[in-house]
Amino acid sequence: MRSALAAILLAVAGGCSPPRHSPANPPGTAVLDSDAPIGTATMEADGTIVLMLRAEGPGGEIGEGMIRYPPGHKDYEMVKRHLGGLTPGQSKPVPPFPEK
Repeated sequence: MRSALAAILLAVAGGCSPPRHSPANPPGTAVLDSDAPIGTATMEADGTIVLMLRAEGPGGEIGEGMIRYPPGHKDYEMVKRHLGGLTPGQSKPVPPFPEK
């Protein structure tokens, strides 16, 4: 089970998006919406960007993770651009990252 959750988190970071559920597509079904946010980003007072990400697998698996990007991190500017900018105290949805 742990390796399945790790695989889901890796997929989220690599560009997959979580399933969008409806009464016709309950949790546990793999209906992907490539435009659906994959989590929430918040910028802390010191400029650190915190991503809270979530993904659901076709068997009902759920993966959640938090990734922190402090100023000076090699991917900081890329993440900030991907989010369309972010200011201290601001939160916004995280769009899916492009697939590699």
